Amino acid sequence: MLRRLRHPLTAVVLTVLLTLPWVATFVTHGGHVEPTENIAPIAAVVIAGLAVLGSSFLLAWGAETAEKDVPRAFAIAVLAVLAVAPEYAVDAYYAWTAGAMEGTAKGMANANLAVANMTGANRILIGIGWSAIALFTVYRAKQSHDPAVERRDGFLRDVVKLDRDIATEIAFLLAATAFAFFVPLSLETLNGGGPAGGIGIIDTVVLVGLYVLYIAIIIRGEVEEPEGQVGVPAYLQSWSRVPRVVSVVLLFGYSGVMIYTAVHPFATGLEALGLQYGIPEFFMIQWIAPLASESPELIVVAYLVNKARSTAGFNALISSKLNQWTLLIGTLAVVYSIAAGHVGGLPFDEKQVAEIWITAAQSFFAIAILTNFEISMREAVALLVLFISQVAIEFALIRTMSEAAAEALSIDVLYAYTALYLLLGIVLFYRRRRDLRGLFARTATTAQDAIHSSRPHPERADD
Repeated sequence: MLRRLRHPLTAVVLTVLLTLPWVATFVTHGGHVEPTENIAPIAAVVIAGLAVLGSSFLLAWGAETAEKDVPRAFAIAVLAVLAVAPEYAVDAYYAWTAGAMEGTAKGMANANLAVANMTGANRILIGIGWSAIALFTVYRAKQSHDPAVERRDGFLRDVVKLDRDIATEIAFLLAATAFAFFVPLSLETLNGGGPAGGIGIIDTVVLVGLYVLYIAIIIRGEVEEPEGQVGVPAYLQSWSRVPRVVSVVLLFGYSGVMIYTAVHPFATGLEALGLQYGIPEFFMIQWIAPLASESPELIVVAYLVNKARSTAGFNALISSKLNQWTLLIGTLAVVYSIAAGHVGGLPFDEKQVAEIWITAAQSFFAIAILTNFEISMREAVALLVLFISQVAIEFALIRTMSEAAAEALSIDVLYAYTALYLLLGIVLFYRRRRDLRGLFARTATTAQDAIHSSRPHPERADD
């Protein structure tokens, strides 16, 4: 009996059981679960939250199993897209309603919420995701002896060493970040911009094009021998190819559906609970909803770190940031245009201009940290403190001042933090200019190898 309980499939069954209360709730409500309307907010948070938790583990097992058949970077990229799919859904909802109500005050308000949700999600991923996972990795290394952690003398000098194969992700993320600074400057006649700016079709072509190029490169990579696995991934990798591939598809498919359907009610339930305590809607949409939608990704990464696989964990975080900073932004204009019935751009006001710039600046600083393929505890704390302090200041402003005064001062705060992030990033890039050149050289080599691997073999050229 004890041996049966220790069987890897037992863990899969128990994890699926966590999702069943949500499945039952979803079915009995006809696929329409709305906190405050037909279910209590606290019930939505608990039931949907358990589904998100269970699905995150299924997703992680699927990605680890897939490493036996596809390049690890591609498996992680798929994991990253599925894990942040709820974020895409929330942003798509606001972009769609903005397009459907184009030219109205409500349409403009929803367009601003789409941008706020997108920038909030991106900043949470770095400010909390990258920093907290780095700190957790060092903490766990005391028991797990993670080889990626290097102990160094001095206060907060320990570092997490990153896989140098993520040079491609970092280089593409830097390119997307550089372009993002120009998004608010898009001309209305060229890019469908609104009163202050807009995310238009030109942005879609560039950002989505960057991601497609990235996928085209990594999918041609070699399938490496998977790291020594234990538990569920090890058991599934022992299967023959067809059953193994089917298991990966089922794990990805089921967890993806669960996460996609459960995260929105989970986030809405948190929002409803927050509003009960007087937290403004805009603040909830920008910070609480994205935090909920990012939870699957953070759970998956924490799981990998707990298994002393911090390298794979950080690869997933960086891949998530890349797809959010390219696909998420790029598809907003497409959704808006379809809803509006013509090619246009998602407009946004001056506050969202500042939000995009600070998000790009934070990304710029974070990439500078990674150029030497490591992140120290000092750097992780810096990311966390800068993020928390900026959000805390904004929250204090909206709680103590009138809406107009709070927004004006909030914009000043955003620009001040943007300047600070840029200054820190420039200093780091200058100090690590040799590392940066090495990163670009490694990326160029990876791209060349991908191009060569796609050409016909000389011996088969005449076949």
